[in-house]
Amino acid sequence: MKLKNILIVVKDMEKSIAFYRNLFGLEVILDNDGNVIMTEGLVLQDIKYWKQFLNRECIGRNHMSELYFEEADIDAFAKKLNDYPEPIEYVNRLMTHSWGQRVIRFYDPDGNLIEVGTPV
Repeated sequence: MKLKNILIVVKDMEKSIAFYRNLFGLEVILDNDGNVIMTEGLVLQDIKYWKQFLNRECIGRNHMSELYFEEADIDAFAKKLNDYPEPIEYVNRLMTHSWGQRVIRFYDPDGNLIEVGTPV
């Protein structure tokens, strides 16, 4: 068995596609009307379909998971994030852990937690 994708729930598909394309360079591989598969194994699921599938409410900013990306030029990424035309809600701005890794944490437009760090 192997893990194929990571699925996150989004409220505004076009806004989320633009966010992941512009900041992370991900591209749409397949658009199945409410379920979009992007490069690197990220799947965006429209919240209205997800609620139907689960028959439950969706809770954003639940802090139970995180998307983790690595970026060698973290200073350039931090600037790119700072210059993004939509407001970014940070958990922490660029910081350095005791073991030397530099990281930045923030939320995507739907409250999914993201961490970007230098390679370890």
